[in-house]
Amino acid sequence: MSTYDSNHVKNIALLGHAGAGKTTLAECMLFEAGITKRRGSIEQRNTVSDYHELETERQSSVFASLLHTQWKDFKINIIDTPGYDDFVGEVISALRVADTGVMVLNAAAGVEVGTDIIWEYTDNFKTPTLFVVNQLDKEEADFDKTLREAKTHFGGNVVAVQYPVQTGADFNSIIDVLNMQMYQYPPQGGKPQKLPIPDNEKEKADQLHKELIETIASNDEGLMEKYFDQGELTEEEMKAGLHASMIKHDIFPLFCASAEKNMGSGRIMSFIDYVCPAANEMPPQKTKANKELSCDPKGPACIFVFKTIIEPHIGELSLFKVYSGTVKGGCELVNENTGVTEKLNQLFLLEGHNRVPVHELTAGDIGATMKLKSTHVNNTLHDKGANLELWPINFPKPNVSIAITAINKGDEEKLSHALHTLQEEDATVSIEVSPELKQTLLHCQGELHLKVQQWKIDHVHKLAVKFEKAKIPYRETISRRAESSYRHKKQSGGAGQFAEVYMRIEPWYEGIPNPEGLNLRAQEDINLDWGGKLVFCNCIVGGAIDARFLPSILKGVMEKMQNGPLTGSHARDIRVSVYDGKMHDVDSNDISFRIAGLQAFRQAFMEAGPQLLEPVYTVEVLCPDESVGAVMGDLQTRMGVVEGMEAEGHFEKIIAKVPLAQMHQYSSSLRSLTQGRARFNMYFDSYTPVAMEVQRKLSEAYSKHEVVVE
Repeated sequence: MSTYDSNHVKNIALLGHAGAGKTTLAECMLFEAGITKRRGSIEQRNTVSDYHELETERQSSVFASLLHTQWKDFKINIIDTPGYDDFVGEVISALRVADTGVMVLNAAAGVEVGTDIIWEYTDNFKTPTLFVVNQLDKEEADFDKTLREAKTHFGGNVVAVQYPVQTGADFNSIIDVLNMQMYQYPPQGGKPQKLPIPDNEKEKADQLHKELIETIASNDEGLMEKYFDQGELTEEEMKAGLHASMIKHDIFPLFCASAEKNMGSGRIMSFIDYVCPAANEMPPQKTKANKELSCDPKGPACIFVFKTIIEPHIGELSLFKVYSGTVKGGCELVNENTGVTEKLNQLFLLEGHNRVPVHELTAGDIGATMKLKSTHVNNTLHDKGANLELWPINFPKPNVSIAITAINKGDEEKLSHALHTLQEEDATVSIEVSPELKQTLLHCQGELHLKVQQWKIDHVHKLAVKFEKAKIPYRETISRRAESSYRHKKQSGGAGQFAEVYMRIEPWYEGIPNPEGLNLRAQEDINLDWGGKLVFCNCIVGGAIDARFLPSILKGVMEKMQNGPLTGSHARDIRVSVYDGKMHDVDSNDISFRIAGLQAFRQAFMEAGPQLLEPVYTVEVLCPDESVGAVMGDLQTRMGVVEGMEAEGHFEKIIAKVPLAQMHQYSSSLRSLTQGRARFNMYFDSYTPVAMEVQRKLSEAYSKHEVVVE
């Protein structure tokens, strides 16, 4: 393949709600450019981008696919992204390296919630964006409604460059108001015939042409003056104005297409070539040291890894963008994040699962390499001595969790490797080995995302595993003061064990006064790793217990705090005052006082109004207005307390406090309630007491298995 300079490389991400037709549009682009000899289809399961077995099985995109094509004198790198919010990590990583977002809208459905969600990310990245109204050949297609919705949702600077002469089964003609021509397509699609605009369409075309000029001129003072002076702008002036305004994320041109009929893709590619920005026309990258890195092929070589693909029996494929300099096969670059020098033995362009070897890639281009031993997503690699580190991609936190264990004994190591692989391929997957819950937890974006990881474990890693509901990290505390004493005495020949401890425990709170009626000699405040506090007070008088044994008493208390007396959960927010006891000159030792302290604490805890606390999360649900009632009703059935509602864009945001125990499979329920038109985020809020019936059941279940420490 020819080597393209930075001016002639364009990087686009195909974006949009699931079912908008992104993959089909990508097929048109590859076919029209001659990269493929036939157009694949999702139904026939032979598309270039949705090549993964899981994608062909589901007939929808799950992973972002990197493609490339050539149109006229330009190379276009295409990243085809999935449309479901569960796979948002694929979208974010694509936007991190794309220089233009192509937002595909379904003309029959209009602006869908997935489009709004993705728009937030394009807005955050300030990605130049154009819209494509697709599926204009469908009977339900409504171009005017879709255009109105796009303007309403994304602003008045969404401006039509094209409109269809007719929609539905007879769709075959597009009027372009930038160059004021009509494109009429043959029944099989492909190359159109350029025709004059029919008389009956001139008024509408002139109106949209004027609107386009005014939108362009309003974002450029120089063009505004020309427009006032001449009453018109040339096509070249309009293209230049669109180009400058797209870079500033100010104008969003809108095009027409039927990807299924192969109508409209060629004109979109020409616009990408001649109007959309190349990487070297975008603002320079900022390094973490706050320096600017220009997209200059003569600068120091610097690449950023945005995605990893792990292929069985082959290894890791690292996808990267060249942000500066030129990289060649066999070159060595330093990983700024790990300090390891990596050799890029081979460079590739990707056509879905096919790899096309290339000798070099220049600044602005996107490619791949294999078997980098210490390189991961978000790593920056550069020439020796350059010391460059680009800002990493910020991925969203997971919303669902499940516990996973290997069924077959001896598969634990294989499972650990499989989970590491899942996390390496997808930065929105999180693995946690929880000592508290005694579970290995798999955290994902949603139920659909979780099912993909389950499929990989089953089909790729071929492991038999058991998935269980993640346990809830309860906390224990007390509601009133209690006192207890415990004597530990053990004689078994020779030196024995003896310790006696008198203890008071009470709920701790900020500003609590000194222990009433006790002589406070010393106090230790311990911020617990799991939240809350333990305050340990030495109130011993008269040397009843030697000071050297107090750390052992504290150790015993901490042991029981880690495995609370009620349910084995962590305890918190308690003040312990040791005020009396006895010891023996020969038989008292550290272990004796540790046991006595533990048991005294345990006894006092159970008499101090023990209380089980559960984690409560703030849940924010973004949904269409017509779904508000159903969503609020469902939250209330989950013991949620709705705290408010506010408008966010064209959706309603419902804010509620919901116990974590009630959020199991919420992602699936929300998708079902809203037909996939809602999303949610959740984050920890506080711990609150559980219902007494719940506390009783959990306490009884724990007491059957509790091991008493002696």
